[in-house]
Amino acid sequence: MIRADYELIAQGVPEESRVLDLGCGDGQLLAHLQRVRRVSGYGIEIVPERVVAALRQGISVLQVNLEEGLSGFSDHSFDTVILSQTLQAMRHTEEILREMLRVGREGIVTFPNFGYWKHRWQVLNGAMPKSEDMPYEWYDTPNVHLCTLYDFERLCAGIGVQVMERRVMNPAGRTVDLMPNLLGSLAYYRIRLQA
Repeated sequence: MIRADYELIAQGVPEESRVLDLGCGDGQLLAHLQRVRRVSGYGIEIVPERVVAALRQGISVLQVNLEEGLSGFSDHSFDTVILSQTLQAMRHTEEILREMLRVGREGIVTFPNFGYWKHRWQVLNGAMPKSEDMPYEWYDTPNVHLCTLYDFERLCAGIGVQVMERRVMNPAGRTVDLMPNLLGSLAYYRIRLQA
């Protein structure tokens, strides 16, 4: 089954462009982009089982730790660099955003919105949030940096990153325009370095 944000991501990726998918998992997103947008490029993943799964789908994947940077790639070697539901698992958030915009002309970032009302409600009731977008228990989660839409936008402004497009989705996959930080569970941003 294709995740709800994949089609949104596909809309932001130019046809026949070069794409780098950071934290590509089993390669489903890159395989989807190859089918619907005819892109070329690579996935980067650190978990060996996911690397093998991506290779089985015919995805070119490199086993690299994103926390060590993207020094193997030259500036602007990709049209789009994607960080899909991986931002919250990064320890060095600012650095990975800078690196993705160094090697790509644009970036697409998606992440679960910690400001979503159901997440807030769970915290108010004394429990760490758990949902479809954040399915882990507090003690085994890979998520080390949970953020809201506003947190991400403040970070971007502080490090010289321009938000070109923001879309927010509810759990049903519909776009949320009214009170997105409260009613949206998943955030999508298209970004680039400020000129």
